[in-house]
Amino acid sequence: MLSPAEIRARYARVREEVGADVTIVAATKYVSVADMAVLAEAGIEVVGENRAQDLEAKHAVYGSAFRWHFIGRLQSNKVKVVNRTCELVHSLDSLSAARRLEVPALVQVNLAGEASKGGVLPSEIGDYLGFDVRGLSTMPPAADSPEGSREWFRRLRELAETHGLKELSMGTTQDYRVAVEEGATAIRVGSVLFL
Repeated sequence: MLSPAEIRARYARVREEVGADVTIVAATKYVSVADMAVLAEAGIEVVGENRAQDLEAKHAVYGSAFRWHFIGRLQSNKVKVVNRTCELVHSLDSLSAARRLEVPALVQVNLAGEASKGGVLPSEIGDYLGFDVRGLSTMPPAADSPEGSREWFRRLRELAETHGLKELSMGTTQDYRVAVEEGATAIRVGSVLFL
């Protein structure tokens, strides 16, 4: 983990690259509870957690230090934790979770139909529009270069436009610049900030 000053400088660089309107979500899956203090000191505003139990543990200590987002696979039995702690879910892909959710969400779309990834098929997005859905998210297939993700990001933007949705969570450390060019309103980054 870098020092707070180094993280602050990296965060400022990413902010300058993506502009003021894009939410930078610091992905904290591999950040210990103790190291969350460094992120708070560095001025990180929004954190994204992958596991409900880690979210609960970190939120118990640093609840008011950050705005909390959930970016992992959301199981119905973990929705209570998310309802108590988060302002947004990036990874909704279950109608049973949607029925229990009390916070806004983005529907995760599995554009490439990869069996190893969560997400709904594009044809299923409409099933979620009766809930508090603000937009879409995706994790594109692994690519050799950031440009390899562009077609997937463009497709997600077009799907969002078709359904009248405004928010797009797409892009990680390796391809966030391309994601922003294609309309991302949120990016989920980790190593570019603190490793």
